[in-house]
Amino acid sequence: MKILFLVYHGFSEHSGISQKIHYQVKGLKENGHDVRLCYYDFSLEGHRCRYVDDTVLKDYGKGKWAAIRQRLDYDSIADYCINESIQLVYARCFQNASPWLTQCFKKLRQAGIHAVTEIPTYPYDQEFKTFSFKQRIELKIDQLFRNNLYRYMDAMVTFSDAKEIFGQRTINISNGVDFDSIPLHNFHLSSTSEATSSITTFNSQLHLIGVAEVHPWHAFDRVIAGIGEYYRKFKVQSSKFKDVYFHIVGGVHPYHMEHDFQPLIEKYGIQDKIIFHGTLFGQELDNVFNQCQFAIGSLGRHRSGITAIKTLKNREYATRGIPFIYSEQDSDFDSQPYVLKAPADESPINIQKIVDFMKDFSMKPEAIRKTVEPLQWKYQMQKVVDTVFNPR
Repeated sequence: MKILFLVYHGFSEHSGISQKIHYQVKGLKENGHDVRLCYYDFSLEGHRCRYVDDTVLKDYGKGKWAAIRQRLDYDSIADYCINESIQLVYARCFQNASPWLTQCFKKLRQAGIHAVTEIPTYPYDQEFKTFSFKQRIELKIDQLFRNNLYRYMDAMVTFSDAKEIFGQRTINISNGVDFDSIPLHNFHLSSTSEATSSITTFNSQLHLIGVAEVHPWHAFDRVIAGIGEYYRKFKVQSSKFKDVYFHIVGGVHPYHMEHDFQPLIEKYGIQDKIIFHGTLFGQELDNVFNQCQFAIGSLGRHRSGITAIKTLKNREYATRGIPFIYSEQDSDFDSQPYVLKAPADESPINIQKIVDFMKDFSMKPEAIRKTVEPLQWKYQMQKVVDTVFNPR
């Protein structure tokens, strides 16, 4: 089957979103489909261009008018699909609904070409509360036109449990994983780590890791507060006591650092317990994972009005084979023995509960990974194709 995978932006080598899209394309290709990737980016000469794979589909030129044209001109996409006999367009929502994009998908529908749009996070409106004024205006435009746009889809692809989104039926799948790109967890203490240099035994410590481009809905502040409360209660060491460290890997906005993290760290005097690594990739990321025993998922999705979601991070942790905690509803993991559930509220995370959980935890990384074999992208993406072309 000929499929056009459509995104409305470019790619970054180290972006998790970019990697996810490439894994989705790979998953479709592993099922034997002819997949072309359509995206928008800048050429080496600085021209704004729309590409299909490495070929320029439309060159909009330079300057402000070029920026405007690329937001209004989607005819090149529809014409390409018609001329190349594309059978399915898989688009990724960019909160960019408009009359011009609607006209594109209307033209595809009239040509007999099927289309779906993936909503990476649903609902997403509340996430924009902390975004820039320009982004909030763009959301308002999206809100005006999205219901009309999605009339021309066969369905909306969602990682939530929603049965209808913006007046359109849904295809419910899970965020997937690519086993080839994620190594198994191999815990060992690093003698070069500042946090572990004075610690000599496994039994005296617990290292937590949270990986994200940090936003309020990750609620890492709940972990910091939990660690602070843990140390406040255990001023005198007991037989259950462990030194607990939290490794935060990923970008942290200065505002969140100043208003959410630093006041808690200073309040509890735990400056040496919270380690900010910044953004890491490849072997550097693996090294930090391998000196940690337990991972932190999202703990504040309720802040965005989300109850149920199948986040990519939970699946990546499970693929590595490391136990983890989160607070939303995720039917793929809610009953797994390597998962702890946190309440979906603003309370500090109960660190003692994690310490007690890990004391008796013996499940091997290989066994954890085996539980997510059905969540590989090739299976999740094929669900979309099967549902569109073989509806029950």
